[in-house]
Amino acid sequence: MSNGRRRQPSLAQLRAFAAVAEYLHFRDAAAAIGMSQPALSGAVSALEEILGVTLLERTTRKVLLSPAGERLAVRAKAVLAEVGALMEEAEAVRAPFTGALRLGVIPTVAPYLLPTVLRLVHERYPHLDLQVHEEQTANLIDGLNSGRLDLLLLAVPLGVPGVVELPLFDEDFVLVTPLDHWLGGREGIAREALKELNLLLLDEGHCLRDQALDICREAGREDAPVTTTAAGLSTLVQLVAGGLGCTLLPRTALKLETTRSSQLLTGSFAEPAPSRRVALAMRTGAARAAEYEELATALRQALRPLPVRVLNGEA
Repeated sequence: MSNGRRRQPSLAQLRAFAAVAEYLHFRDAAAAIGMSQPALSGAVSALEEILGVTLLERTTRKVLLSPAGERLAVRAKAVLAEVGALMEEAEAVRAPFTGALRLGVIPTVAPYLLPTVLRLVHERYPHLDLQVHEEQTANLIDGLNSGRLDLLLLAVPLGVPGVVELPLFDEDFVLVTPLDHWLGGREGIAREALKELNLLLLDEGHCLRDQALDICREAGREDAPVTTTAAGLSTLVQLVAGGLGCTLLPRTALKLETTRSSQLLTGSFAEPAPSRRVALAMRTGAARAAEYEELATALRQALRPLPVRVLNGEA
């Protein structure tokens, strides 16, 4: 049979195979793409027939990718990403700020900035279908590069090729201590004080942990304090309230996290205080780049009431 007359895989078949390749489980893959298990299994079988190769090794207990399946899963995901880009392009041409916008946010930003973001979108862009995904930085970058996510809200710099950062603001870190700590409530704390503290950190994978360690190194501290860690800032603050140590919080998190306990004090650092930068991030050449830049401009204005230093977008 000539190449011109060969049957072509359908997008539904490619989506089914890509989902199985990701989850290695028919039920989970079917649920992820909203397809019944029999339909999913049939789609993958049809794809195998069209391609003339075995993509999966099926056993009674699990699903594995065959060597051919490993190679072709990469191609299938690339095809689906390009189709997604085509749909995004068409959507952008039709009307700005309509349709879905899949926003990825890191956990140390989401609870403190999302109220502002959601209010802005509701008031200014009522036809925009904002979908929020809270994940750690590495997963967000993977999601952006794969096309699973459209825009990220996170701490920068990322230093990732193919990603454009739209800086929003800088914010200082503050020191959170138990009531009886000698630095509790003090102003103008020298960074060098961090060398002597029992500092509590977030778990591996959180960019805020890496930033805290960088601040410690800048203060002359070489060891990494890892005796106690937490999965989120709320737990971290409760550990401080319980007297296990001190921690660093970004100013946007301070009000929400420290009002939950009466056993805390906060101290501020001498200028220039340790800080982080928060930005939106998009793919280079994104079809909706002009919209994302406009959103960043509007968001900077909306964030001015928060305890941050809003940037002009060119920093």
